[in-house]
Amino acid sequence: MPFIHIQEVIARDGFQSEKVFVPTDEKVQLINELSQCGLSKIEVSSFVSPKAVPNLRDAEEVVTSIERNPNITYVALVPNVQGANRAIKAKIDEINLVMSASATHNRKNVNRTNEDSLQGFQEIMEWVKGTGIKVNGSVATSFGCPFEGKVSEDDVQRFIDYYLAMGMDSITLADTTGMANPVQVKRLVKKVVEQIGEVPLTLHFHNTRGMGLANVVAAMEAGATRFDASLGGIGGCPFAPGATGNICTEDLVHMLTEMGIKTGVDPDKLILLSKELPNLLKRDDIPGQIVKAGKVTDLHPA
Repeated sequence: MPFIHIQEVIARDGFQSEKVFVPTDEKVQLINELSQCGLSKIEVSSFVSPKAVPNLRDAEEVVTSIERNPNITYVALVPNVQGANRAIKAKIDEINLVMSASATHNRKNVNRTNEDSLQGFQEIMEWVKGTGIKVNGSVATSFGCPFEGKVSEDDVQRFIDYYLAMGMDSITLADTTGMANPVQVKRLVKKVVEQIGEVPLTLHFHNTRGMGLANVVAAMEAGATRFDASLGGIGGCPFAPGATGNICTEDLVHMLTEMGIKTGVDPDKLILLSKELPNLLKRDDIPGQIVKAGKVTDLHPA
């Protein structure tokens, strides 16, 4: 089994939906600590309007204050040219552009048609040309939409073709509201791996219906080697009622470790950081399981 890259998203996908604002210095401290865990990428914030996502209103300060590990790619979501300009000035390593395969979800998420989003992405690609910043193109609701139901796999692949034609460096298939199942995942991932060849592919699963880690295994069987996850399983889609968090980073790393699959990530460091999340987020509990039950190697006295 090939090496699996783990990409942490709590600082963006996790914090954006929380009821409390995480102070900037505490965000920076957490990202710095995550940078010592062996992760491949960390999505650190989003350069969206502060009115749209107040919890991430400190994007510039976070990006410019973190201690960067040269072995990690630091990523920020960018919705438009204005956001791209802010990201460039903050010297981000990579920007993430997101469009939903579902027209309804895209309108609710960014108030744009798919055609408008693609046009906006083309403008952003022109804006970042020559800066050295990488661009990842995400297709949200790739496996289903809470408003429309099933999403056409042909449409997903068609949008990927648009992304590649624009010159994007990598692709993400996002199960934005946790609708994917392992059979579906294996089928679509196999198609996309064949479609994009050597272009890096990331899978972004949510655990809304309890299928997140099963979907990871299915995606690996189809050739995927990169996965987004959120410390403690924090996160969710603010535009989809009932949507819960991303798959949990420490649960994912623990599972892969028990399967004999190398990630380069230290699960014990993740668990220690996860234990601090209820205090950081003013919550009684977090979705992650390993932080509650312990690793399978943590034996009880007889």
